[in-house]
Amino acid sequence: MQEQGRNSFEIDGVLIELGQMRYSPGGVPVLAGRIEHRSRQAEAGLERDVGLELQVVAIGDKARLLAVARLGSLARLTGFLAAKSLRSRAPVLHIDTIEFLEGTNHGIQASNEA
Repeated sequence: MQEQGRNSFEIDGVLIELGQMRYSPGGVPVLAGRIEHRSRQAEAGLERDVGLELQVVAIGDKARLLAVARLGSLARLTGFLAAKSLRSRAPVLHIDTIEFLEGTNHGIQASNEA
């Protein structure tokens, strides 16, 4: 058995895609989407423009919250990365915390701690 290691990820970006709400066989809501990130990062003493799109998935209360978000909303997402499937090893961010960064006091927040 493989030793448990750290798998924690945080990203700020714009919600660019939200799928249709679906439900697990147990009736738990699941919502997939994508976030687009753009920033300037320091690497080896130089500034570098960084841009990427990342698939995300929210389950349970996070799925309900994400379902009412507007496309184009700025959000900070935290969670863990996992392969999309056994056939596709592309990373997907499984959301633990959603923080909308627009509006008063950074808007609505949801986390596993609530």
